[in-house]
Amino acid sequence: MKREVPIYLLNGFLEGGKTTFLDFTLCADYFQIDKTTLLILCEEGEVEFDEKKLEKHKVKIITIDKKEDLNYELLEKLDKEYEPGRVVVEYNGMWSVSDFEEMKKPEVWFIDQIITVVDASTFEVYQNNMKSMFIEMIKNANMVIFNRCKETYPLPKYRRGIKVVNPSAEIVFEDEEGEIEDIFQEQEPFDMSQEVIDIPDSDYGIWFVDTMDHPDRYEEKTVKFKGRVLRPKGIENDMLIPGRTAMTCCADDTTFIGYLCKWDRAKEIKEGTWVEVVAKIKNEYRKEYEGTGVVLYGISVSPCEPLKDEMVYFN
Repeated sequence: MKREVPIYLLNGFLEGGKTTFLDFTLCADYFQIDKTTLLILCEEGEVEFDEKKLEKHKVKIITIDKKEDLNYELLEKLDKEYEPGRVVVEYNGMWSVSDFEEMKKPEVWFIDQIITVVDASTFEVYQNNMKSMFIEMIKNANMVIFNRCKETYPLPKYRRGIKVVNPSAEIVFEDEEGEIEDIFQEQEPFDMSQEVIDIPDSDYGIWFVDTMDHPDRYEEKTVKFKGRVLRPKGIENDMLIPGRTAMTCCADDTTFIGYLCKWDRAKEIKEGTWVEVVAKIKNEYRKEYEGTGVVLYGISVSPCEPLKDEMVYFN
């Protein structure tokens, strides 16, 4: 069989808890393999690894001081020298993750998972002051782990901020005792008993993320909201996408967020038209989602006046 070497890339800002997370994971029973684990360290924080302890778990540590030293030639050399079963990279928080993703790697190496570790106590500081860098960290992450969480922190807001940038990311919150379970279980941002759930213009982003997190909660529910229509090339004649523009970083860094909507007169509505949508929600497999997602079944789609501020803000 062809040898395959998965890469686990761990990123986050300095002192965010990456080393503590790795120190536990690398020694955990569920993470053990027969071959060598190559641990590439690109950042030196306050917490240091116990090399003797890691050696017992077949972990070999390689330290990188400069970004230019992390290149194909080095990776190829390491592959030949150690023939690792997997590679774990503790990445430097100030280096571009995209650079590593695009870097040429040994033929048998592939990125299997990207994990971003966030210190919840400093999240808002970094988000407000280094937002573009933080977004670059999480946009392709498979998992985002918030550690050092407290009950007083606005965790639902943190979740929304991640989901609008990376809807598919798994988000985990941990306090000193470990993972926090079901912290959003009882929180329903809207009155689900209404015959028609009327989504305020200012709460569109909250609704969008809540339906993504809790699709079963909205199954067969009827909602009403305002949005701008997109009809991308190739879309079916009876489909449109009503939604809003969300600011993820700055005015130049925005993304359109909306769900597919089935409406028998969709073809008659020009792209860019503002509409008020009343629709029933179903969760269905769609090739556009590459899986199951929210599909709106239009009861009425009526042109309306544009909102004064289209932008959805998550900070």
